[in-house]
Amino acid sequence: MRTVKGRRAHGPRSLRGKLTLANVVLLALSIVAATAASLMGLRHYLLDAIDSELLSSRRSVGEAPLTFEQIDSLTALFALSEKMGSGSSGDDTDTLVQGSVFVAVDAAGRPLAIGGLPVTGTQRALAAAVADPAPLVADTEPRDLQVRGDHYRVTAGRLDDGTTVLLATSTEPVSHVVAKALKLDLAVGSLLLALLACLTMISVRRRTQPLEDMVETSTAIAEGDLTRRVPSSREPTLEVEQLRLALNSMLHQVESAYRTRERSAAQLRRFVADASHELRTPLSAIRGYLQLYDKGMLRDPVDRKRAWERVMAEADRMGRLVDELLVLARLDQQPQLRFRDVDLSLLVREAAQDLRAQQPERPLTVAADGALLVHADESGLRQILGNLLANVRIHTPSDVPVRLAAQRRDGTVRLCVADDGPGLDAEDAARVFDRFFRAGGGAGSGLGMAIVQGVVHAHGGEVAVETAPGEGLAVTVTLPDRPAPAPEDCAGVRPPDAAAPSRPS
Repeated sequence: MRTVKGRRAHGPRSLRGKLTLANVVLLALSIVAATAASLMGLRHYLLDAIDSELLSSRRSVGEAPLTFEQIDSLTALFALSEKMGSGSSGDDTDTLVQGSVFVAVDAAGRPLAIGGLPVTGTQRALAAAVADPAPLVADTEPRDLQVRGDHYRVTAGRLDDGTTVLLATSTEPVSHVVAKALKLDLAVGSLLLALLACLTMISVRRRTQPLEDMVETSTAIAEGDLTRRVPSSREPTLEVEQLRLALNSMLHQVESAYRTRERSAAQLRRFVADASHELRTPLSAIRGYLQLYDKGMLRDPVDRKRAWERVMAEADRMGRLVDELLVLARLDQQPQLRFRDVDLSLLVREAAQDLRAQQPERPLTVAADGALLVHADESGLRQILGNLLANVRIHTPSDVPVRLAAQRRDGTVRLCVADDGPGLDAEDAARVFDRFFRAGGGAGSGLGMAIVQGVVHAHGGEVAVETAPGEGLAVTVTLPDRPAPAPEDCAGVRPPDAAAPSRPS
């Protein structure tokens, strides 16, 4: 089936035309075969009836104990002719066409007059056509014979005195009946063919409607409408419905892949732009101080020291940014992590000690007693904790309380980091895991939370955030100890009215 700008093809090369033509051809062949069989059967039946009548007449002739003279003198042959249905009346044409004819012949094959009646032309033609009647007397079945251009079935019987009586019946009526039956069959067959062609066109149109819908859907998708799907037909067949479902599933995958590619391309463009912007600032600062030094404008030792410190700080900032970009690149490539049993509670307590050493004045609550083994990559877990606590240090005042917790629940291991800081609004919370995103344009590279999400996903886990302006921020990391439900907030880590998502570093 072909389409041109959405128009359906209905020509002889279309599936609809081919199916209709195939059905009509098959029915035509069936009608021809059935007609041939029926006509042959009809002809055989009629000829069998003629043969039966001829053989019955021959038996009557043979069983009669009469001679030709006796028949001629007593005119008994007229009664015999009436019994056999003779139509001879002197009218050659009528006698021949009406069917049966008989004639008595002598030993030389000459026709004999019976009862004073003259021999008709048909009788002479019949006697002349039979050169030797002896084989006809001996044959058990009548023979085909042509008399004056017409076809007859002929047999013969012998009287007691040796006279032979030829008995014949025309088969022309049989041919007329067969010809009429043939015309009737052809008329009925033609009507059936026309009716079948119409019904097939209607049926095929209805049955192939889903295929035309698929063509229209494919055309629409090729023109850019990726949301189009093949609709279900009112009378679906199993095969077509399976094809429709498979095609819709494929179209859904194609649309998802296209959307994913577009989203990835957009993210890549934004990532390259953000990375260029982030790297431009330290490079510009370093280039500026180097130009000042090259031009001899930093003569004061204090100015040179301050410039050197600024160059080193910007270089360190650029190094950290490159390192974080490399980490994200490795996470995007699905790295092979070194999984082993790790005591998550111990890592949480060590991270809490580091935070106390950096900010002794910050209130800190830790709920990670005992040992909590989890099958994970230790360096990845340390990076998660380090980035989450770095967020707390950078984006909250040093006197804001922080809570850490690690626990096993419902077949999963949950790590929670919560604070009572300023929190985030809904728009910033939705972008908290975007690369280079910094809430309110704050400090940091904006890659910390993206790294957290990448590491968690590499472990097959999930990370969720809950926050609201003025209600702090809470991050819940769920790692699979075995298949687990969606992550929840860690009970006891933060008040019920203060849940929140992570801020980017």
